[in-house]
Amino acid sequence: MSVQESTFHGFANPVDPSPAELRAWAYQPDSVPLASMPPDWDLLVSGDRLVLTLFELAMDPSCPARRFALHCLYIYAADGIRTNFRAHPKRRFRKLVEQAEREGDELMKIWAHNGRVLLARPDLFVYRDWCEGGLVRENRRLG
Repeated sequence: MSVQESTFHGFANPVDPSPAELRAWAYQPDSVPLASMPPDWDLLVSGDRLVLTLFELAMDPSCPARRFALHCLYIYAADGIRTNFRAHPKRRFRKLVEQAEREGDELMKIWAHNGRVLLARPDLFVYRDWCEGGLVRENRRLG
């Protein structure tokens, strides 16, 4: 049985979900509504431990929680760049950007482009765009 076919019954610890829990939830996001999650849950899950899972979900156009995963990738990118990669490894970020450019659809290519732009011009950081979902909602490329 695939993750998509199984029933998701919730997180053992929503503040620190496992990759498998996050993946299962992403294919059945109505099972545990975002509104019931801890405050700033998007910020909590946007770290190194779950970034590969978030990337996999964001790369899947059929994932019901894809936009949430993409939003978390924007947080991850901004957090890494703004801390001069003390928060996250620069190498991992670059690999994700390169993979999105190679294999991603337009949404992922825009994320990769915006990540490269912010890397070159950290002064373009706007909290609303990167951490509150502005770039995901507007689906726009930074200049």
